Amino acid sequence: MNTFPVLLGALCVYALAYRYYSAFIAAKALALDDRRTTPAHTYADGHNYVASPRWVLFGHHFAAIAGAGPLVGPTLAAQFGFAPGFLWLLVGAVLAGCVQDFTVLVASVRHRGRSLADVARTEISPFAGLVAMIAVLFILLVTLAGLGIVVVNALSNSPWGVFTIGMTIPIAVIMGLWMFKSHAGKITVTGPSIFGVVFLIGGVIAGHWVAQTGAAAALTFTPHQITILMGIYGLVASVLPVWLVLEPRDYLSTYVKLGTIAVLIVGVFVVHPNIKFPNFTQFVHGGGPIIKGNLFPFLFVTIACGAISGFHSLVASGTTPKMLDKESDACFIGYGAMIAESLVGVLALIAACSMYPGDYFAINTTPQVFSHLGLATVNLDMFSREVGEKLVGRTGGAVSLAVGMAQIFRGLPGMDRLMGYWYHYAIMFEALFILTTVDTGTRVARYVLQELMGKVHKPFGNSAWLPGNLITSFFVVLGWGYLIYTGSISTIWPLFGTGNQLLATIALSVTTTFLINMGKHKYAWITAVPMCFVGVTTLTAGVLSIKNIFWPLTSTPGQVFSGYLDSVLMAIFIVGVVLVVFDAARRWIAVLKGAPLPQEAFGPPLTAVGDVKMGCC
Repeated sequence: MNTFPVLLGALCVYALAYRYYSAFIAAKALALDDRRTTPAHTYADGHNYVASPRWVLFGHHFAAIAGAGPLVGPTLAAQFGFAPGFLWLLVGAVLAGCVQDFTVLVASVRHRGRSLADVARTEISPFAGLVAMIAVLFILLVTLAGLGIVVVNALSNSPWGVFTIGMTIPIAVIMGLWMFKSHAGKITVTGPSIFGVVFLIGGVIAGHWVAQTGAAAALTFTPHQITILMGIYGLVASVLPVWLVLEPRDYLSTYVKLGTIAVLIVGVFVVHPNIKFPNFTQFVHGGGPIIKGNLFPFLFVTIACGAISGFHSLVASGTTPKMLDKESDACFIGYGAMIAESLVGVLALIAACSMYPGDYFAINTTPQVFSHLGLATVNLDMFSREVGEKLVGRTGGAVSLAVGMAQIFRGLPGMDRLMGYWYHYAIMFEALFILTTVDTGTRVARYVLQELMGKVHKPFGNSAWLPGNLITSFFVVLGWGYLIYTGSISTIWPLFGTGNQLLATIALSVTTTFLINMGKHKYAWITAVPMCFVGVTTLTAGVLSIKNIFWPLTSTPGQVFSGYLDSVLMAIFIVGVVLVVFDAARRWIAVLKGAPLPQEAFGPPLTAVGDVKMGCC
């Protein structure tokens, strides 16, 4: 199968969905109106509430939501073949994922930039808010572990990758000072952007030289050491002002992400690699070496973020609504950034499926497992020589994706001898995707934990209280760091994928309530339909994961505690989601029967005079 018409068709679907469906939601369901003052202006504090230009905020939001999911999920889901993953990435994104991100962002903006759990408390009930807060916190910790373990597998024993990723931190600090502090009262973008891109490319090139010198030993870390370093970075980035590291680093990484996506699109159109995978493999009925389950329901929880991600709802109700300049920007940032992420997922799937199945499975399984598949490698030995690393048994999806991307890039004119550079650039590209999600996710988890602990000790509820920031950030990092330190991709990814989709079910139930409370019940199907589909598939996956993946570990030597822990966490996710959805349904019925609305439901009324409303796009 040629990739040219496949990618062209995907781009057309995205363009039509953004132009018409998002505009319909903005104008009819959400009634976006720039007369409402956003929290970034109402509560401006120069620390968390910072009104930002729409492109800068798009960069931050896209960088924060686009983690390992759209890269690794579709790559791992290639086990089932090309067609199922491709169709779900398209349909799931435009009808579910983009809708969730967009509606949650608007709901949070209308509720003073508060978290998803706080919106649930206001829109549904205090009970739903408390349950959602607990479920969100546990799911978020698992999500961060699922994203982080991919970085650990990709950067361990890779001094080139460690050097390049490490360089992004001082570059981001310089950019932050330049952008936000060099001109009093003004934000400058052009100079810092050029500086960041130039030095980042320099970091990739210099990384090759560093890897050939004596410094390589000092930059070669084991997976456990990478985990500890990630924890330190997540702790520091969560506490520092958002403009110093988080926002400029996300903005910088967006140049890399969008630039790489653009080059990859050009590469697919120029090289037009053939899809070497069948549309459906023999593993659609189970028995696969990577994903231990059938196409239904495990395709959906494996692809995860590329189609819909509950984690996005935390970013859309975490850092982003506190920086939104005006309501009409929510469409571009909420719906548009998710389209970009879905496109990343499609490109990742194309890159993975352009490899021969034997090469793909040899990378993503252990040699012992691969020896029983009856497959033979084709180009793997050549790839290993050209990239300068052993590729066999590098499980987790990141390495196979980097090889697939490098294979496409090397097909461009004059690039045939640069596969090693392209491979390590792709690793850097993936790590940037993931780490920008880890730092933002840690900050969001800190907000949630502070809200929860603030109910016990009031000062914790103040996001500007430094001791509270440090304590809550430490426990958040300790939580996801422990899961990475003691887990593996085969146990963490099912837990992450299922928990992530269950969180999406909670988010969609909250926004459905938001629409009904706002008197827009005839448009509630926009969020209710995807909520039902995602809820059914993911609850099924959760039960099967406990039965077939996690509980059997309780009788495996060395895995007993992990088996119990993973089973209990999944059970907490399932119970939390069921409780919130049932409480939301109770609220829907009550409102439709004429019950009074909850106090402060759907945000403050308009204060300006006039009839001008702002739609979208």
